[in-house]
Amino acid sequence: MQKEIRVLYISYDGMTDPLCESQVIPYLRELSKKGVKISILSAEKPEVFHKRQKYIKASLDKYNITWHPIMYTKSPPVLSTLKDIRKLKKAAKNIYIKEPFDIVHCRSYISAFAGVYLKKKFGVKFLFDMRGFYADERVDGNLWPQSNPVFKRVYKYFKKKEKEFFSAADHTISLTYAGRNIIHKMPGLGNIPIYVIPCCADMEHFNFNSSSNSVINSLRKELAITEDDYVLSYLGSIGTWYMPNEMMTFFKTLLITKPEAKFLIITRDNPDIINNLIEQHNIPKEKIIIRPANREEVPNLLALSNVSIFFIKPVFSKKASSPTKLAELLGMGIPVVCNSNVGDIDKFVPENNLGIMIDSISIDSYIQACKEIENLEKINKNHLRNVACELFSLNGGSETYYKVYKTLID
Repeated sequence: MQKEIRVLYISYDGMTDPLCESQVIPYLRELSKKGVKISILSAEKPEVFHKRQKYIKASLDKYNITWHPIMYTKSPPVLSTLKDIRKLKKAAKNIYIKEPFDIVHCRSYISAFAGVYLKKKFGVKFLFDMRGFYADERVDGNLWPQSNPVFKRVYKYFKKKEKEFFSAADHTISLTYAGRNIIHKMPGLGNIPIYVIPCCADMEHFNFNSSSNSVINSLRKELAITEDDYVLSYLGSIGTWYMPNEMMTFFKTLLITKPEAKFLIITRDNPDIINNLIEQHNIPKEKIIIRPANREEVPNLLALSNVSIFFIKPVFSKKASSPTKLAELLGMGIPVVCNSNVGDIDKFVPENNLGIMIDSISIDSYIQACKEIENLEKINKNHLRNVACELFSLNGGSETYYKVYKTLID
């Protein structure tokens, strides 16, 4: 009889955050179907938690996943994070004492503090799901400005802990091959075991065949989009890493060759940033549609798109990033316009004919891309979906996680 695999999944992002609804819960649901006994320990943001708690708990209960939420501490900077690390360690210890587990699966760096602690104290296997170069992300995103001596010390501390996490981990998960290559070039880390699992999507949820004509027509009427409009879409948050100003500039450039274009922005972020950009770029307001959406609403909204765009800051830390939206868009059969020097995009997009990849964030590149955009209509939707199923399917990603789990307990 096969031994039951018991896992504590620790996330400093909350399960009620849109990020975890799309990137965490679907994986854990699939792993639970494979017989893995899963508990979740997560730090929840109070304002979102109270709105989405019942919905998320019901979806987890359905798959016998136990959820242990704690409240995220917002401020003051640094000290609040240290407080939350202590809370995660204490909660993880109490969970282990009541229901021992074999593996602690830690999402990103803050959770890894608890993972190392559990490994040392109880001997559980530690899986470091790094997600990205956390400390470098904080610097690249100007969250830890290095002109500030406090943040400079914090950065050095986390880079030291980063090496400890990699060394202590029984296995590490990287989102990208580019990130794995960087880690293996770090002194003393050339031989550590690293699996690459890009951000995947639920191909049953993101499936253009599931969008009914009646629902699409209803959305067109609601959003004042006609069948003759050419819809450029953007999905997701608009802060820190994404480049709303540059994407708005691209759209304004697109209007020159496609005056029938409209920009559908699907986000739950504050719309003021977008409204300010509309005024700055002097774009007619009727050309921009801002629509918040829960995960269950997203596929039908995306189905309105002819093409979707995402520009991500091409900084060092983003070499380890894999945008989930790429998998979701391809599952919906939507080609993309994106920029290079981010994760494995330089490899995946041109090799698989997934859309247009611009080499530089510049007007000249935008003009050239707009000239080529007609060619995207020649890309078959089924081709895009087939690539998504091959490279970024939830089933494939969860199967790799399951293999890692089995390796750790054998």
